[in-house]
Amino acid sequence: MPQSDVLILGAGLAGLSTALHLADRFKVTVLAKRTLDVSSSQWAQGGIAAVLGEGDSFDAHVHDTLVAGAMLNDLPATRFVVEHGPEAIAWLRAQGVPFDTEGNALHLTREGGHSARRIAHVVDATGAAIQTTLLARARAHPNITLHENHVAVDLITQRHVASNSPRRCWGAYALDTASGRVETFAAAHTVLATGGAGKVYRYTTNPDTASGDGIAMAWRAGCRVANMEFIQFHPTCLYHPKAKSFLISEAVRGEGGKLLLPDGTRFMPAHDPRAELAPRDVVARAIDFEMKKHGLDCVYLDITHQGEAFIRQHFPTIHSRLLELGIDMTREPIPVVPAVHFTCGGVLTDLGGRTDLPGLYAAGEVTYTGLHGANRLASNSLLECAVFGKAVAEAIGNAETVTLPALRRWDESRVSDADELVVISHNWDELRRLMWNYVGIVRTNKRLERAAHRIALLQTEVDEFYANFRVNRDLLELRNLLQVAALIVRSAQLRHESRGLHYSLDWPQTAAPAAPTILVP
Repeated sequence: MPQSDVLILGAGLAGLSTALHLADRFKVTVLAKRTLDVSSSQWAQGGIAAVLGEGDSFDAHVHDTLVAGAMLNDLPATRFVVEHGPEAIAWLRAQGVPFDTEGNALHLTREGGHSARRIAHVVDATGAAIQTTLLARARAHPNITLHENHVAVDLITQRHVASNSPRRCWGAYALDTASGRVETFAAAHTVLATGGAGKVYRYTTNPDTASGDGIAMAWRAGCRVANMEFIQFHPTCLYHPKAKSFLISEAVRGEGGKLLLPDGTRFMPAHDPRAELAPRDVVARAIDFEMKKHGLDCVYLDITHQGEAFIRQHFPTIHSRLLELGIDMTREPIPVVPAVHFTCGGVLTDLGGRTDLPGLYAAGEVTYTGLHGANRLASNSLLECAVFGKAVAEAIGNAETVTLPALRRWDESRVSDADELVVISHNWDELRRLMWNYVGIVRTNKRLERAAHRIALLQTEVDEFYANFRVNRDLLELRNLLQVAALIVRSAQLRHESRGLHYSLDWPQTAAPAAPTILVP
């Protein structure tokens, strides 16, 4: 039975930064669902927001975050993250992240919703650069053990302890997909850094690992979740039959990209005075409106007016990938559609990343910290990961020492191998389609009712499957996605207004006062 001081589920920026902050004092184990280079952090293009330039201020960054979040943000949490932003950038630079510079200063770009240039970046592949740098650091540290291809099954709590034990998390069960065995990972402290739940929808910019595992496991363990109705649709995902979930960065619009109808008509100024620089929820709804109005499969993002040299310098990764698909963004507009991009709600934590379950912490997209409110401001996500990675490490460092009890190993003596797996693939496909059709950019009470009814039936089928057969990765992910889908629908039904990312035709007005949706198991 592997034992460590701290078990971290997830190897993106939140998980690796937590591990590196802890490793000089604790033995740390990090589990990755697939290979260590597969995470939402790895895919992040634009950059990381922080107050770094002349004329910018913490108050301005806080204000922009509140405006984007439709004033549903928690002000102390927002200020906490923003004020620790420069420190987080300094730490990443000290680890060796090669941020772009202009002279002796960081080169800062601007994205939608920001009132100033404050996005530190590594050309247009910031997440990949951060991930590569921190992974190298983690691999080299003697106190960090990294495991690939380990899918968390459930958290180990007092229910799995042989003797009487107080309510607490003692690690997690995880499936080693190479061997097919479920292993027991024991730890005094456990950190959820599992990312979001984009795969609950048919179209998403997220990697295949984003199946809401941490949210579902925490809910089953008795933790509250909040604001699950706020699912961010990125306005500009590439529309191409051979491209899977390829994101066209917010920075393309930040650097002057214009959204056009097929006939070349620009439409964003008619929807919002900020035009293409409006927050993502506004732009996504505008694109959705124009596509439905005109019967379009996509709209177009045009930055050709900036010239070939500018585009190659600022967007080399996007430019290269599009050329592989036969699109030259220096000479023609890019076909784009909205796609699910970010889960703004999640497991409720305090400013130390503590959840409702002692011994369990969370950082990154899996959480509800109060930072994002009803909509995430561009490039605040990597910032949240870095800031809360350190905050969680500090909370664990200050926690009292506990002794691991004897834990029950995973028991599969009463299950068998599945006779057929078609139920998993069928239910997975049905779930993602019904969430896209009924719980998408625009919602109604009737659509939510239909979704809730069908999700409940699917959960019954999958729970029966889970109880009788040995687990595999697809089954575990589908089980978690169904739980998260139910939480999204339930939260959406409880919000009797339209705010930020939640837009209801039955409740089109914004209500007062602003309040989060908190679900209690």
